[in-house]
Amino acid sequence: MTEDVRPNEKVLDLGCGNGRLYELLKGRMVDYLGIDNSERLIALAKNRYPGVNFQAGDALNLPFSDNFFDKVFSIAVLHHIPSKEFRLRFLKEAGRVLKPKGSLILMVWNFHQFKERYLLFKYTILKLIGRSKLDWKDILEPWGKKIERYYHWFSKKELENLVKKAGLKVERRGIIKNEKGNRQNIYLIAEK
Repeated sequence: MTEDVRPNEKVLDLGCGNGRLYELLKGRMVDYLGIDNSERLIALAKNRYPGVNFQAGDALNLPFSDNFFDKVFSIAVLHHIPSKEFRLRFLKEAGRVLKPKGSLILMVWNFHQFKERYLLFKYTILKLIGRSKLDWKDILEPWGKKIERYYHWFSKKELENLVKKAGLKVERRGIIKNEKGNRQNIYLIAEK
């Protein structure tokens, strides 16, 4: 997906975290900007890649003008956004800052392991009996010994429909696996 990035394009890494995507784009002569709501992760990114444009900001209210970027990447972010309303606002805001014919490249986790399926079943039952305030297909997964992380369990079709509802045209979508084959992501590329 990064192979579609051309020299001199303006690229937004929306939810850049510690700046890992920059590693794939450096040397391509692009105008890269990484934004994340975590000031701590932005500090890590700036330390890791001095001189690269990273800034803290709100993905639901981006500080850029309309039609500003050629490409917007959002890698492993959307499934952490609670509520369909906020996920839709996130996608509309990404679309707003894209130039006409610009591309949105999304990746969300594709839950397929037994543990994840068990959690989806558990939270579905809790929702049915009124013991969960989470939305349908939302789960909390233990992370370490003291914390749980929120995820929304996307299907390819649900992701595609949400992107279309945000006013973007889906170009392609599919599943991508890591080298070991034990992790999978749903990817989607859309055009404004």
